[in-house]
Amino acid sequence: MAAKRATVTCPECDLTETFDKLATARSFIESHRSETGHDPTWELHRLAPGVERAGDEAGVCGRPSCTTEDSPLYRG
Repeated sequence: MAAKRATVTCPECDLTETFDKLATARSFIESHRSETGHDPTWELHRLAPGVERAGDEAGVCGRPSCTTEDSPLYRG
């Protein structure tokens, strides 16, 4: 069984759907927006380890304690 990668929620209609592929979740969001005018959001459950590390090193969370200033990815 594939791991669940993203959960899409729409607070305007109490919709919650879970997807094993990010592309499918993104497509669902766009379809829901165009069909209903709602603004659903998604929560990503897991990213590739390299993506998570790159985000951490670049300081994308915005917290100084999460940043690796020695990384070539850091853009402070």
